[in-house]
Amino acid sequence: MPTIDICFSPELLPLFNLQGRVAVVVDVLRATSSIVAALASGVTHLVPVSELAECRALAAEGYLTAAERDGRQAEGVDLGNSPFGYLDGVVPVRGRAVAITTTNGTRALQLAQTADAVVVGAFLNLQAVVDFVRQQQKNVVVVCAGWKGQFCLEDTLFGGALAARLADTFDTTASDATLAALDLWHAAEADVAGYLLKSSHVRRLNSLELHKDMEFCVRPDVYDLVPLFREGKIEVV
Repeated sequence: MPTIDICFSPELLPLFNLQGRVAVVVDVLRATSSIVAALASGVTHLVPVSELAECRALAAEGYLTAAERDGRQAEGVDLGNSPFGYLDGVVPVRGRAVAITTTNGTRALQLAQTADAVVVGAFLNLQAVVDFVRQQQKNVVVVCAGWKGQFCLEDTLFGGALAARLADTFDTTASDATLAALDLWHAAEADVAGYLLKSSHVRRLNSLELHKDMEFCVRPDVYDLVPLFREGKIEVV
C-alpha cells in the first residue's frame, strides 16, 4: 500500500527522498490556488520563476507576468497572486501564457522537481488530485509551501484533507506528520474558513483587505483539473 507523508516546509525537503514519489505542492493562500484558477480560465501554461527580474523579462517573449512579494502585487507586472486576477476579466488571460513568481509557492515548486511527478494542489482541485495520485499508485509527499520557510496552518490542512480522502487506499499512519495533519483537518473541516481566521497568514491577508481570496481558496472541488510541473512549465495533464 502506498504511503502519504507531509513535508511542513520546503526547508525540510532535504530530509525527504522524492525520487519515485509524487510530490503534491500546495500553497493554498494563494499561489497554487491562483495557478489552478489560471488554467481553468484558459491560460495555456505557467512558468514559475524565482526572481522578479526573471518574471518581468519574460514579458518580452509574450508572457503575461504575475508576481507577489509579502502578499502584495509587485510593481511592473500584469497580475498579482489572487485567483480573481484570472477570473474577473480585467486582464484577458485566455490563450495566454503566464510567468509567475511568489514569496513561497514558486520556490516550493522549484525545490520539488526531483519527484517523479510534481502536482499543483489546492482545495479548488482537491478531488482531481486525489484521483490522479490514486492512479499513480506511488508514495506521495505533500510539500507545504509555508510562509518564508515556516509552518503554516492552511497548507497543512490541505495535506490532512488529501490524506482523509486517500485513507481507503493509502497508508496514512506511517508518518506522524500525516497523523497531525489529519487531526487538524478533522478539527477544521466543518468550517475551514472560520477555523483559519486565527491563522497568521489569514490575518495577514485580512490586513491587506483580501478576505474574499481566502474564502474562495478554501472552497473544495471547484475545478476538475490537475496541473503538472514538468520541463519548466505548469500545464494541465
